Amino acid sequence: MPVTPHPLLAVAEIPAVEPYLRTVGEIFRSFREQDSGCVSYGVQLPDGESWFVKEATTAPARASLDRARVFHQAVRHPVIVPQSHRIAVADGGRTAVVMPWCDGKSLYGPARARFRALPLASVLRAVDRVLDAHLAVEAAGMVAVDLYDGAFLYDFGGDALHLIDLDEYRPGPFVLDEDRLPGSARFMAPEEWHRGARVDIRTTVYALGRSAHVLLDGGERRAWRGTAGQLAVLERATRDDPAERFAGVREFTDAWRAAT
Repeated sequence: MPVTPHPLLAVAEIPAVEPYLRTVGEIFRSFREQDSGCVSYGVQLPDGESWFVKEATTAPARASLDRARVFHQAVRHPVIVPQSHRIAVADGGRTAVVMPWCDGKSLYGPARARFRALPLASVLRAVDRVLDAHLAVEAAGMVAVDLYDGAFLYDFGGDALHLIDLDEYRPGPFVLDEDRLPGSARFMAPEEWHRGARVDIRTTVYALGRSAHVLLDGGERRAWRGTAGQLAVLERATRDDPAERFAGVREFTDAWRAAT
């Protein structure tokens, strides 16, 4: 019997995203008001498969998805939710990407308090997953841009963290040719704010240090749940002068794991 082409992974172009998704499955979630300029959907196909479809509705969003394509072609890791397929959208010359649906809650928002209430062992496992994924980022010659707690998708039922929306990651090092990089001020290194600054793997170390801080204290230093040794590692990782930080993700990760 002939094999029916996959309605999301084997289609090259569609007229418009939402109407097409409604013909091939059930939209069970939608994300419409996004600062990124994207509109996204969770769709379940008749065979029970669930997928996440993200459509770029602005020129900057299309550029971001194009950048993400380069990143996902270079980096594969079980923690990083990949781009599985790209679809051309005839309406407005747009682009959509298809990704596996992962259950979980973004830790940017109300879920952060629930995460902070987890046993410390679960929190430390989440930190380790973030670091392990960024060893693969480092090995591919990429640097983190716009890493923040909204990229942390935590599955409370499965006790697992995944990374999503790494669309601004890019090959490094590079010299910043704009006034600042996109991102959350809570996670950005000083050099990400200055045109002409060098952005490299030490910038990624800074973002990871801030990430570990937020996962272990929710952004409130008085709520720190780790040890003095771990705190000392993060202090070095997040120094203002890049030369005073760890030289890379591997060195930082080794120091963190030794302290842990």
